[in-house]
Amino acid sequence: MGTLVGGAPRETIYNLEAAELLANEAQHLPILEATPIYEKLVSTFPTSAKYWKLYVDACMRVNNYEEVKQIFNRCLLNCLHISLWRSYILFIRKTNEKKGPVGLQQIRVAFDFMLNKIGNDIASGPVWMEYITFLKSKPASSPQEESQRMASVRQVYQKAILIPMHHLDQLWRDYEIFEKSVSQTLAKGLLSEYRPKYNSAKAVYRERKQLIDNIDWNMLAVPPTGSSKEEVQCTAWKRLFAFEKGNPQRIDAASANGRVNFTYEQGLMYLYHYPEIWYDYAMWQSKSSPSESSINTFQRALKALPDSDILKYAYAELEESRGAMLSAKKIYESLLAENKNTTSLAQIQFLRFLRRTEGVESARKYFVEAHNSPTCTYQMFVAFAKMTSCLDKDSKVAQNVFETGLKRFMNEPAYILEYADFLCQLNDDRNVRALFERALSSLPPEKSIEVWNRFVQFEQTYGDLSSMLKVEKRRKEALSKAKSEDGSSSALENNLYDVATRYSFLDFCPCSSKDLDHLSRQEWVANIGNKRAAEKPSLLEFCGAPNYNVSKFSRNSAETDEFLRLCSPPLQAFITNLPPVEGVVPDVDLVLSILSQSSIPARRAASPSTRRGKRRDRGHEEDDTVPTRPMPRDVFHLRQKLRVATSSTQTESSVSARSVLCPAGQSLITE
Repeated sequence: MGTLVGGAPRETIYNLEAAELLANEAQHLPILEATPIYEKLVSTFPTSAKYWKLYVDACMRVNNYEEVKQIFNRCLLNCLHISLWRSYILFIRKTNEKKGPVGLQQIRVAFDFMLNKIGNDIASGPVWMEYITFLKSKPASSPQEESQRMASVRQVYQKAILIPMHHLDQLWRDYEIFEKSVSQTLAKGLLSEYRPKYNSAKAVYRERKQLIDNIDWNMLAVPPTGSSKEEVQCTAWKRLFAFEKGNPQRIDAASANGRVNFTYEQGLMYLYHYPEIWYDYAMWQSKSSPSESSINTFQRALKALPDSDILKYAYAELEESRGAMLSAKKIYESLLAENKNTTSLAQIQFLRFLRRTEGVESARKYFVEAHNSPTCTYQMFVAFAKMTSCLDKDSKVAQNVFETGLKRFMNEPAYILEYADFLCQLNDDRNVRALFERALSSLPPEKSIEVWNRFVQFEQTYGDLSSMLKVEKRRKEALSKAKSEDGSSSALENNLYDVATRYSFLDFCPCSSKDLDHLSRQEWVANIGNKRAAEKPSLLEFCGAPNYNVSKFSRNSAETDEFLRLCSPPLQAFITNLPPVEGVVPDVDLVLSILSQSSIPARRAASPSTRRGKRRDRGHEEDDTVPTRPMPRDVFHLRQKLRVATSSTQTESSVSARSVLCPAGQSLITE
């Protein structure tokens, strides 16, 4: 049971093989020893009808009916599975059949409750039949009770034949027999009324069955890992949701909504850890059901996925849209209190919420309080400055906010660029240049690339030619020091690619796309060559150096760990299982750049007729071509050829013998 301990890694908690082993072990243990195992299983997989049913069956075997009741109260409404609910009705019948009329009434109430919850299941046909059989067997002491019993049976039949499920044909035949046994005259009218509805349900059943057949009903609810099987199952459920939402049977809105609700509840048994399914369900409920239903769904979703911030934002948005501002505010406050890693985003969204619901002044008070926090980041300053500039129409206040933030975030290039964009909107070119100069004087070269690029772009747009060329030269000098240490001056030289960049605008370019691609490729190759000149002084050394090894991206390096962290689990497994590289490791970028500039003509395949002609012309000349692939061996044809060859050989031998023993013109048969 150690593999399902809470607080363990996700892969350990949701170990399906370990869960199966525990379930099998628990079935062979006494109930007192098995109970902790079952509790661990159902707490890990709270929507698994399989494990709940095993738990129930174990308690029923020892007649622990009080425990059975508690288990059913915990699991029934979240596990809409036929097998579990049939165990429930079996338990109700077992404990109430001997209680007389009161017990029979309890059984009937349980049947109604069960069919109200799972009556739309495609496999619920036997349950409907069982209920009808129970109603028919119910004793009637008077004609009035008999009439009520017949009316109840008719009502159940008429509900059942409208559901696209297995055994629908059998239910219709039973209904026909029932109505004809009661009254031939009444049966004719009722059957003609319900036959089209039955035919419609039958047609929908065929489509519904095709969709449901793609669903794996033995799947356990685990967090998504990105496997192909999980994607297939998620897609299959989404198709079923869309099918039921379309109301293909054209039934009344209440019945159609009930069927969609049932389908979503069933889907969540298997997609319990998928936030998009919870969100889709809640949004559908907000449009088609009372708002309390969607609120309840969001609350259940956050209980299932307590760490899902995106669901919390969606929940707060729903509360705000329905005017429940206090509830929405509590959700934002919980985000601020619980999420230490995403506090900045929560602060920004709360700031916007306050501006929408309480006004700009309330948002300003919160910013004054929040910006002194050590966890406050530059994004908070940008958000409030833009809000102030747009809503208050006071650029001075917004600029003061940017200046205050600049004292803390001078080393953040993204903040510098946001501030520069704001000043550009104010047409304050003098302060824009001053901001770039201040930032570039303090930023390290490796973090200043984007700032230099924006400075160059600003001068190209608003400066004169001399300032534009001057800034471009300064950028090249600064970045060449950061990128290369070999002292090469080629990076500082002017080239045509700089001119093409300088005179481009949006999607306009002063040269063709082919020329631009060529120029950019030349620039890229030159940068790579300058950067790696010390490592690869010549192409011959690159191709044939026996002791050349690349260690920059080794298996245990920090770069490798960072790269693997961003990959999906299947890609991580593939990369970690690759064998270690020994010997020459070619530089892929350099190889591709050289090949892209080569002019090797493509080999044109000769036609079959040409090849045949060449073979005839060559005659007995030596064939120096690559041998063609041999035809596959066909054992059957080889045996047939062998038999024909053997038969012909025997025939020739017989003819030869006859020619030897019997001269020409004589017969072997003498008179």
